[in-house]
Formats: sequence, C-alpha cells, structure tokens
Amino acid sequence: MKKTIQILIIALLAVGAASCESLKLGDAGLSRAPETSGATLDTLFASIKDADKVLTSAYYYLPYGLISDFDSKMGKDILESITDHFVSNKHTEGDGPNDLYYTGALGANISGDSAGGEAYRFGGEKDYNTIRYAWFFLENADRIPENSKDFNAAELARKKAEAKMCLAIAYANMVRYLGGVPIIDHHIETSEEMHFPRNTFAETIDFIVRMCDEAAPDLPWSVPATEDGRLTRAAAYGLKLRILCFAASPTFNSDTPWHPAAADWENMGKYVRYGQNYDKGLWDKAKAAADEFMSGLASGGFYGLVQAVPTGVDPVNGPYCTPRDYRLAYRDAYNKRGTIESIISVRKSNSTSYHDKNMDLQDDFGCGATLNWVNKFPYADGTPFPEDFDWSNPTSGGPDRNPFFKADVQGQLNVDNSLFTETRDPRLYENVCVPGDKWKNGNVGPTYTNAKSPSFQDGNTGFLQMKFIMQQDNDRNTPPHWCLMRYAEVLLNAAEAYNESNGGPDAKAESWLNAVRARVGLPPVATGMTKEQFRDALILERELEFGFEEVRWFDMVRWGLKDAFTTKLKGLDVVGNKSANSTSFTFKVKDAYPPRAWYNGFDTKWYLTPIPAVEINKGYGMTQNPGW
Repeated sequence: MKKTIQILIIALLAVGAASCESLKLGDAGLSRAPETSGATLDTLFASIKDADKVLTSAYYYLPYGLISDFDSKMGKDILESITDHFVSNKHTEGDGPNDLYYTGALGANISGDSAGGEAYRFGGEKDYNTIRYAWFFLENADRIPENSKDFNAAELARKKAEAKMCLAIAYANMVRYLGGVPIIDHHIETSEEMHFPRNTFAETIDFIVRMCDEAAPDLPWSVPATEDGRLTRAAAYGLKLRILCFAASPTFNSDTPWHPAAADWENMGKYVRYGQNYDKGLWDKAKAAADEFMSGLASGGFYGLVQAVPTGVDPVNGPYCTPRDYRLAYRDAYNKRGTIESIISVRKSNSTSYHDKNMDLQDDFGCGATLNWVNKFPYADGTPFPEDFDWSNPTSGGPDRNPFFKADVQGQLNVDNSLFTETRDPRLYENVCVPGDKWKNGNVGPTYTNAKSPSFQDGNTGFLQMKFIMQQDNDRNTPPHWCLMRYAEVLLNAAEAYNESNGGPDAKAESWLNAVRARVGLPPVATGMTKEQFRDALILERELEFGFEEVRWFDMVRWGLKDAFTTKLKGLDVVGNKSANSTSFTFKVKDAYPPRAWYNGFDTKWYLTPIPAVEINKGYGMTQNPGW
C-alpha cells in the first residue's frame, strides 16, 4: 500500500509523457506531460499552463470502462460479464469472470495471473494515482506567481475545483466496489508514518459529497467545445446525486444488515453500511441533490437528451422518426464526445483502436448477451415482450410481433437497412447484436451456429455485444471516450430519489422517466403507480438504457437483487438459412454456458469485493469486507 498511496514528487516527475500526451480535453488538447528530468516545484507550478500538466495526470487516471491496456480489470474482460446481462467464455489464464466469479473462486488471496481478474483489486487500481496528482496539485497550486503571464485568480480556483472533482470521482469509484476506504486528505511526505486507517462507509460518502459541494461554485456549468472533457458544476451535482442514491439504497441503508458479519457494527458494519437503521433522510438528501441539478439546468441550460432527427416522411402527417433514427440518437448519446448528454467524459487516447479489444473478446471467444436480458426489451410500441414467447414459431404473432425484425413478403429477414424494420425497443439493437443484424464490419453478426466468415464461436448465446462496436468499420472512426455519466442517468437518478423520498412518484418523477423512454419512441409509463411499482419500472429502464456502461452491476448490489444473481441464464440456439449473411433463422432456448456458482447457495458477500490479504497484512489500517 505504501507504493499505492505515497504521494512523492519523484513519482510525478517519472510519469510517462506518452500517457498524458494521449489525453485530449477539448479540440486544442492539454499541454504536454511534466518533463521527466530537471523539473522542480517552481518549474512545475511556474504558471497555470505548467500546473495544468499536473492536473492532467489526475484526469488521466480516472476510471475507464472500455477494455484497454489502461488496466487489467476483470482480466481484460467487461463488468457486464458478471451481471445477468452477459456471459463470457474467455477461457484464458487470469480471466476474471470465468476463473473467479462463475466458479465462486474469488477470495482475498488471489495472486499471480489471477490478480487483476477481480472487478476491483484494492491497491492495484488507478484511483490512488488520481488522488496522488489531485492532492499534489491542490497543495502546490498557490505557488503559481501572481505575476506569471497567464495568472488569473478565477481560473486557478476553477483548476482547484477540477482537482477536487477528480478526488470525488476516484472515491466514488472505490466506495461502490469496496465500501469505506482510507481517505487520503493531503500530500503525504516520505517521512510520514504510513498509518491510514479505514474510514467508515458514511465518512467516505460524506467526503465525496463535500468535494462535490466545495468544487461546484468555482466550476462553470458547461464548457465550450475547446474545453470539452473538463469537469463542470453539472458533473459535481450529477456525481453527488449518484452517490447519494447509492448510499440511500436498501443494501447500505436498512434496519437489517446485508450480510450477517455486517451486524458487528464496530468491527465490520460501519465500514459497509451508512448506519445501523434505515434513514429516510438519505433519500431526502438525494432528492435535494436532484433539485440542485435541475435548478442549475433551469438557469444554465445546455444539457439534454440527444434526440433523433426524423428521416421518414409520411405524405399525410409529414416527417417522422424511423426506428433507426432513434437508434442512432441513442448511439450518439453513449458514444460521441461533446454532446449535450455527456456529463462526465473520461479520455485516454484519440486512437480508435481503443474499440478493438471489445471486438476481440467476441471474435476470439464465445461471449454474448443473455436471453434473460434481451427478453426485457419491449416491442417498439411499449408492449412487453412475452415471457412465454414461442421461439419454435416466432412469426406466429404477425410481422409487428416478430422477435427482432419484420419479415418481407418471402418470409425472410432483409439485412439492407433501407428494407428491414426493427420490431423492438431501438436500444435493444444498439446494446445487442441480434440474429440478422449487421455487426462490426457490415456483415450479419455470427450469432448463429452455422455462421462462417466471421465464424460462430462455441458458447455464444445467440447474441453479441453491439454497444461500442456499432455495425460498420467507419462507425468507429471517432475518438473514443468513456461517458462515465450521461444526462439520462441524472434523470433516472432524480426520478428514483423523488420516488423514494416522497413515498411514490409524482409528476416530475414520471416526466423524467418518460423523457428517457420518449427519446427512443416508447410511450409513457402508466400513471398511478405505487412506490414499489415505480421503483421496478426505474430499475428496468436502467437495464434497457445503460447496458455495458457499468450500471447494472451496481444496481444489482445496491438494490440487493438476489434473483439477478441466482436465476439461471439462458441463450438461443440459432440456425441460419445460409452460412454467410443469413436472412432467416430457427430458434431454440438453451442454457447459457458456463453456469455460475451463484445459482446455488448465493452469498451476499459478493456485493462488495474482497480486500487482498497482502494489503491488510501491510498493517496501515485496511480491513476485510463481510464474508471474505
């Protein structure tokens, strides 16, 4: 842990220039990384421009969700693989889902190639790097001479606020995986005693909220395109709302401990629960945070949902949005930098090769989305997809009730975008490559067992990941980013906070949920729902909206969705009418492979990740999580 949290000047000077040079915030980008030799505090903080190179390092280590060389999370797999949405068959040494989660082998003594296969490995992730550079910046920014050529007091205050937001994001990432963690609140000197006791869950949450509150006044509500990617007041309000909803959720805010070991308040419970009893006041705080964001939006504007541009023309009613119009608007929302929907955008590189490893996961291994998740996407008119759908006779309900696409007059599925029509929620097709749809290179995705060039991979569920892969090669010719928070999430978090605080939905909560649905052409939800019914509708909407965006896992944890862990996952055995670019299919439900140890004897210890024993044994003050 000493290497993890010691904040040394020498560590700053040794950081590779390539990492920061590849980070682009806005069209103009940031300055080069600090020089690796000859730099002193006076030169590093000679001007705001020079100091910004230090702040860039804090930005660079923020959490990133696309598979990349940035870290080894899940053994270069995806977090969705341990939810009920997706199954990985990446059978390589050190693959987290297969080696540690599906088998139930995860523990505190993981070492060798398996170390890094965890969803989060405390002491081995990048969050303390962000914290290191943020505190280094905050404690030295006042060295910048007031007579330097670019000195501006308001600009310096803004940069300090950005550093505080980097701290808040790093701790928000840790607390969702680990519970309370040691809070480093200053630049650590090499002569200091390395004693950093674990802070409680409540202290960690409160620290994140404090950093957001302190940062917000000095941040702009939004930024111009030349500064796109910089943290804003909207990011501060949005992150505060997210983390308060997390803390107020039943797993961490209940009269009943979520694990038997958490009943021991002093030794365990206070590190993994907000309090010993349910506190409605936490939901009230979340509601207030929602109001804070909406008040900022009312005065500052700018943010909103990316909306579809209609390309269809009806001779009577005029222009209308096609299913593909909705689909492409949703694509821009999660994929495109600089949209009105992007609240927190994390960048590592402008290289489009950052997409490649997500494709490699499925090119090389039998991975795919589950039928359990696919079945949750409604028809395009909002009608739920039937749980008892007859896959042996998929066209029996008529063209509008076909499972994926309307059939042409020959009873075959057309793959020409100008001809076929999607029958389901447009988000299904942007999250999942379904049988018959184009995938990655303009060819029909190899979701069917007789597919050739590219070939079907054994273990595939009959579906593939589509999000971040996007059908055509030229769809990926844009600089990637990880949209750590979208405006759509703010709306659903706000609706959730209102529902739980008020004891049921009001018109505002309903309007926020319905706005997310309307963006893809779905009708409003029913009015008059109870709190529980509206909560279920929100949880479902989050499943449909945020696939592969690292939302589902935390929803499973914070709401204690045991069924999502224990329900057996299914797929489709799909056979096409030809080996390449198949146009019609037969379907048969099958068990998704491999099975999971969670199906039998699930333990709620899985809600939080284990702390590596090697970290605890260092004796600086970290403790173990319940059940591990």
